[in-house]
Amino acid sequence: MANHLDLEEQEQLDEIKHFWKQYGNAITWVLIVVLGAYAAWNGYQYWQRNQAAQAAAMFDEIEKVAGEGDAVKLDRAFSEMKDRFASTAYAQQAGLLVAKSLYESGKLDEAKATLTWVAEKSADAGYASVGRLRLAGVLMDAKAYDEALKVLDTGVAEEFAALQADRRGDVYLAQGKKSEAKAQYLKAFKAFDERTDYRRLVLVKLNSLGVDPMDEAAIKSADGDKGVASK
Repeated sequence: MANHLDLEEQEQLDEIKHFWKQYGNAITWVLIVVLGAYAAWNGYQYWQRNQAAQAAAMFDEIEKVAGEGDAVKLDRAFSEMKDRFASTAYAQQAGLLVAKSLYESGKLDEAKATLTWVAEKSADAGYASVGRLRLAGVLMDAKAYDEALKVLDTGVAEEFAALQADRRGDVYLAQGKKSEAKAQYLKAFKAFDERTDYRRLVLVKLNSLGVDPMDEAAIKSADGDKGVASK
């Protein structure tokens, strides 16, 4: 009996050896690839967390410097942020913060350049849209109306359509094009949720132009003006 069992065990061992000889290398490489991919994924996750932590710390520093009003120090900090963490959301947030600080300091060209960077380099559609909306405002202040409208024509996400129309209305109004401004303000008014506070501001703008958005005749008139202006 013992010999019979020994023979069976030997046969099984021989089969295992034969199988491993035939498929061992392939199995080994599969395991190496799988374990390597798992290790790489864990490494990437760790790298991302580390990058985010460093970017967050740098954003806090930029926020602090912006409050101090030191333009040179702020530019240096933001340049480092762009060099090291340009792809992070913190860099986009920092860009918007820096642009606001520059704008309030009267440095319109620097604010324009910073907002252009946010608008063009942000991988997040939301930050890019906010960058374009604010950039259009800066260009409007510089009386670069056509350029402001061009900035608003592309790259603004659908969820910002109401703000986009409102900003267009501001640009047209600054140009003295009241009919076009009315059409854009009406578009914004209809796009905003009724519970949104900003909608009341748009209502004030319309009222100042003699338009009641609840008046169907006024709406049709403004829509007609828009059609004429687009031809």
